Amino acid sequence: MSKKLKLIIIVIILILVALFLFYKFGGRSVDIGEKNIKEEKKGISPITGQECENYNSRAFAVMLASDPITRPLSGISQADLVVEMPVVTGSITRLMAVFNCEEPKEIGSLRSSRHDFIPLALGLDAVYAHWGGSHFALDELDSGFFDNIDALNNPYNAYFRKSTLFAPHNGFTSYDRLYNSSKKLGYRLDNEFEGYDHLEKIEKNDIKGGLTIGFAGKYKVYWDYSDGLYYRWRGGEKEMDKDNNEQVKVSNVVVLKAFSRQIEGQYNDVDIEGQGELILYQNGQEIKGYWKKETKDSKMYFMGNDQKEIKLVPGKIWIEIVEPNYEIKWE
Repeated sequence: MSKKLKLIIIVIILILVALFLFYKFGGRSVDIGEKNIKEEKKGISPITGQECENYNSRAFAVMLASDPITRPLSGISQADLVVEMPVVTGSITRLMAVFNCEEPKEIGSLRSSRHDFIPLALGLDAVYAHWGGSHFALDELDSGFFDNIDALNNPYNAYFRKSTLFAPHNGFTSYDRLYNSSKKLGYRLDNEFEGYDHLEKIEKNDIKGGLTIGFAGKYKVYWDYSDGLYYRWRGGEKEMDKDNNEQVKVSNVVVLKAFSRQIEGQYNDVDIEGQGELILYQNGQEIKGYWKKETKDSKMYFMGNDQKEIKLVPGKIWIEIVEPNYEIKWE
């Protein structure tokens, strides 16, 4: 066989192999055990009002510890929205961090669910991630009405423990782990959250100031405002992200006033359905109004005294849910 004929045969074989590979994989994503590789187009996030690749992907609402021993938390600066709320009236708080645009490589430490947070996650159309929960919360979640990923079952290796930390503060996850677990559980991955209204034009100003949120003891929060952003301090120290070593900073701090009561031991019940007083801080301004949440799965609305939904500054959001008598001071 001549060299020319051999070369022609090799070329034909290569073409056939290429055609086969294109038929099998062309136009599809390739699963490598983490989040699928795929071409993404940017759009506007319904939460932050900013451009990102995951704008049409369903968010993950992750329960995080607030205990001083767990600080700094991993992934906290990368959340699009965080809800902070007491889990013991007048005392310990817990966080629910909502991830959509950014994809932290490590999120934690995780803690258990409380039933008060479930309607908040539902209203954001998020998959709810938690490490067990109170029996009030698990009674709801185990009924199957709400897409959630419980670390006690750890479906598809969604969670892991770090040997360098003591339980219960050593539970962690990542964006990719939650995404893949949700996909294999058959959960809907498209975002159906109706979103917040955002301002189209922001006027720059030279305002500087600070906002104090009077949670008890080492849970006391201070937001230092400058250059359009609120920088978070807690217990007298900067709120840092262990995952990227950045201080938490947001564009909107939303204070919601709601009554709570102890219902059993270390469990309380917060009135997060209905409506109540609201104070919203954005661009160095204090805006008073009211919040409303009409049903368990409805969005939490931030309303002005003109009966219209308040438009947020595009960017990250932190929601502080406090007792009506808590110290809220802007100076």
